[in-house]
Amino acid sequence: MSLDIELPDALAFASASELVRRLEAREFTARALLEFTLARVDRLNPEINAIVFTDLPAARERADQADAAMARGESCGPLHGLPMTVKETNNVAGWPTTYGDPAMAGFVPTRSAVIVERLRAAGAIIFGKTNVPIHALDWQSYNTIYGTTRNPWDLDRTPGGSSGGSSAALAAGLVSLEIGSDAGGSIRFPAHFCGVYGHKPTPGIVPVSGNERGESLVDNDLVVSGPLARTVADLERALDVIAGPAGPAAKAWRLDLPPPRARRLADFRVAYVTDSPIAEVDEPVQVAIRALVERLKTFGVRVTADTLPFDDHVAHHATYLQLLRGSASARLPQAAFEDAVHRLTEPGSNATPYVLRMAQAHAQRHRDWIMAEERRAVLKRDWATFFESYDVLLAPATVCAAFPIDEARPREERVLQINGHAVDYNDQLFWAGIATLPSLPATAVPIGYDAHLPIGIQVIGPYLEDRTTLAFAAEIERLHPFVAPQRFAPPAER
Repeated sequence: MSLDIELPDALAFASASELVRRLEAREFTARALLEFTLARVDRLNPEINAIVFTDLPAARERADQADAAMARGESCGPLHGLPMTVKETNNVAGWPTTYGDPAMAGFVPTRSAVIVERLRAAGAIIFGKTNVPIHALDWQSYNTIYGTTRNPWDLDRTPGGSSGGSSAALAAGLVSLEIGSDAGGSIRFPAHFCGVYGHKPTPGIVPVSGNERGESLVDNDLVVSGPLARTVADLERALDVIAGPAGPAAKAWRLDLPPPRARRLADFRVAYVTDSPIAEVDEPVQVAIRALVERLKTFGVRVTADTLPFDDHVAHHATYLQLLRGSASARLPQAAFEDAVHRLTEPGSNATPYVLRMAQAHAQRHRDWIMAEERRAVLKRDWATFFESYDVLLAPATVCAAFPIDEARPREERVLQINGHAVDYNDQLFWAGIATLPSLPATAVPIGYDAHLPIGIQVIGPYLEDRTTLAFAAEIERLHPFVAPQRFAPPAER
């Protein structure tokens, strides 16, 4: 088939599953689809700066190999011939992994992460990487190496972070599938800000092997890798590819996730929350959640309001921050660690409450860490009991729709305007921790709009029951399918 075949503009927003189906039907070649994708990236990516690194010769070679295999009647797998990108923090052999840090600009791994190898083995044509904030520690995605990524819905607003390039690329129709990571909302927040879908898996089901940072080999079970896409079916397809034990564990262990607890809306038992006393949620987000709940009731869904397996939001959040920020202590430069110790030992240190919490986490004693893990274990048990009565919990993904980009102030000094008054930018972490701390799966789903900006929720489910949150998300998708931002939509849809 000729490479100069003209593919329709609407193909830019086709799902990954549809693209693979049409490739298998030989409606077009993998190379033709890749060239179509690259032309769109070349035309539109400069506006949003989502894709920040490409290796086009290698991608074209892989696409040609996929076409040759197809001509022989062979299939490379469930992603055969699909062009896609991955978050910059994923190691791809021969490509830089910088975390947006100039000090790491020269780091080029010699081996790819297991999940990257699995994507390629499934037939994916990975042609580049998407942008992140420095050290993947912000809900804005900018750094001095690659610059600023912008939200396709409003170029003055954040696409989220740290998987901000991932979500922006999906919303703008540059790719149909992406791989991000999440410990502090880094999949869920960008999906919510950009109106796409994302899944934070149960920790442990997607291997982190090969994605170690620098010389660190210690696993952090708060951090997970997971897919982002424009349909739930694509999330499921990608999860099936990347999940499963790796390395020595693969000698004995197999992954067999349980089926969803239900498939029809009416068969789900649903709890929901809209607000927290320590992480106030903007009224338009609360309104969108309540509107969804009322609509669910019309389908016969059993819904319970304002219920959680814990009452003390302050204590829950404190434990989450203690473990989340404490897990990064060993990677701190010595001077930063000593500064944390100084803040704790010298009364009157000039710092915001969030900075003091970080210092406490960075410089905590081992005994304090163990006690925090004990509190976490109790919480996990309480969540298991909670999910005997409910199948999913619906919660805000974060406190508001996409906010204006603010690069003038460090994260520790930023504020957000919520319900007409200023709140600490870092309060958002509560809504990330609600699923991260107890090691629960969570699927981010679009449900409406605040004026012209998307609003999403997170569907949280029982430990290892990822297929339940995905099944519920698929039902919500039927009510709120993906909509493309107008400036990036095909001409016929503008």
